[in-house]
Amino acid sequence: MVLKKKLFINGEWIEASSYTTLTSPYSEEVLAEIPSATEKEVNDAIEAAYNAREIMAKMPAHKRAAILEKLVSLFEERADEAAKIIALEAAKPITTAKQEVSRTIATYKFAAEEAKRIHGETIPLDAAPGGENRIAYTVREPLGVVGAITPFNFPMNLVAHKVGPAIATGNPIVLKPASQTPLSSYFLAELLEEAGLPAGALNVVTGSGRVVGDKLVTDDRVKVITFTGSPAVGIGIRNKAGLKRVTLELGSNAALIIDNGVDLDKVINRTVVGAFSNQGQVCISLQRIYVHENVYDAFVEKFVAATKNLKVGDPLDPQTDVSALISKGDVGRTLEWIEEAKQNGAEIATGGIAEGNVLLPTVVLHADKSLKVSCQEVFAPIVNINKVSSVAEAIELVNDSRYGLQAGIYTDNVHTALDAAEKLHVGGVMINDIPTFRVDNMPYGGVKESGVGREGIKYAVEEMTEMKLVVFNRN
Repeated sequence: MVLKKKLFINGEWIEASSYTTLTSPYSEEVLAEIPSATEKEVNDAIEAAYNAREIMAKMPAHKRAAILEKLVSLFEERADEAAKIIALEAAKPITTAKQEVSRTIATYKFAAEEAKRIHGETIPLDAAPGGENRIAYTVREPLGVVGAITPFNFPMNLVAHKVGPAIATGNPIVLKPASQTPLSSYFLAELLEEAGLPAGALNVVTGSGRVVGDKLVTDDRVKVITFTGSPAVGIGIRNKAGLKRVTLELGSNAALIIDNGVDLDKVINRTVVGAFSNQGQVCISLQRIYVHENVYDAFVEKFVAATKNLKVGDPLDPQTDVSALISKGDVGRTLEWIEEAKQNGAEIATGGIAEGNVLLPTVVLHADKSLKVSCQEVFAPIVNINKVSSVAEAIELVNDSRYGLQAGIYTDNVHTALDAAEKLHVGGVMINDIPTFRVDNMPYGGVKESGVGREGIKYAVEEMTEMKLVVFNRN
């Protein structure tokens, strides 16, 4: 019997008026029937969150933290079940899925901790003439209903980066998970219900972006939109959102520079992981590598050899490194981009073909910067390796992009490292590491078409709260 899910609205599981079928990207077997919310059902979810806003705002910090701590405990108890859900609905290799669950647990731990240290500051008004005999301080207050729109590639941890700080700050949430990965969010709703989150504080509604997403973005009761996804959709959200607080984590074609003199044996495995983890479906997946000409040939030889050792197959097999892309459409798109690269003089050192919905890990050499595999976000197991004569040339090539999320450089020269940190136009520079590095308490976000605002729990807390100034006249 096929699992049939329900909408989670105002603390209740609601039968929807229509459903869609969810299938595995790898095996194409039916996983569940998923509710497709109507505008009325979305409105009900927003109304439930709106009605819960005062309850959440007045809830003491220690109680918000306790709910998050209980959630952590429940996740720890059911970690294997959570990882299997991710592997099935997203085709994420189970070993990587388990890592995501571990990170999700850490993210909610950070949220519990941040709930207890949201504070303002005192302002010395007597520093200005006329400010004598006054006491001033600031507080941070919740903004209200948060509309969270999340992607498929980290269906638990990227949701945690929105739900965790929302609960920590006392904001109710309406969550729209990605169409391919709704099971993770319904699993979260079950756990938060058990953890004691008040009715209406979390609502999970699945369905089309046109129905659910547009309603969240345009409804005046929603005060914050936090979105992770494509630049085209993100720009559309910002244009429609008016004066809402908007955080956008968008696309990238993340780049890495390999300087002359780097010990290649120390970096090869790390760079292969950065390029092909989760089939390259990571916002900061390593897509472009610029290697100094003196070590280029050796780097390519070692990188290609390591790539060929990756195991491709069933996401539930613990030995699998690379599995299916999220959809048939993405397989077709990436094959077209690879063919375009070949037709324009690029060399395919390995990969370049698909087996079912699995695109084999692909290494592209000598691709012109104008080709789609280089200048657009591939979101697939494809990496470009190009030769440069200097780090300065590499920095120019990294910056010659519409994106700017994170970049990395491997170098033994501290002056080169600091120069790159200054000149790379991105949200984060990783020195002697891949641009794919992220831990969940660091500020995370980009420039240019990579987005606006920052995630990372402490920084998301700031995005989801408003500063209020209080001045007390002692005269």
